Amino acid sequence: MNIFLWVLQALLALHTAIGAVWKFSNSAEKTMPSLKAIPNGIWLGMGVFELLLSLCLILPAFYQPLAILVPIAAACVAAEMLFFCVLHVRSSHVEPGPVIYWMVVAVISAFISFGRFVLNPH
Repeated sequence: MNIFLWVLQALLALHTAIGAVWKFSNSAEKTMPSLKAIPNGIWLGMGVFELLLSLCLILPAFYQPLAILVPIAAACVAAEMLFFCVLHVRSSHVEPGPVIYWMVVAVISAFISFGRFVLNPH
């Protein structure tokens, strides 16, 4: 289980870092019209926060005392994905594709958080 969680953590860290870089180069509205409710400053702040979350997901591989950061970071990624789902559903856009994608990432993030809190803590 530990190796499986590490693989998921690495993939989530990569996904989150790519999302952060995307936020620095594209506006929320350009990314998805339903996200236009997010002001540009907050959008960029989310990018910085995502970079920190990415680091928190992989740092315990190098420094064990930081292991508590993994489930917290994974829970934050899950919360962000759910936030995007709520914004999309509340907008006038009805395409389900983005919501399904964000929900899958949220479930994987929640599994990592649960796994590191309960199933196989570091």
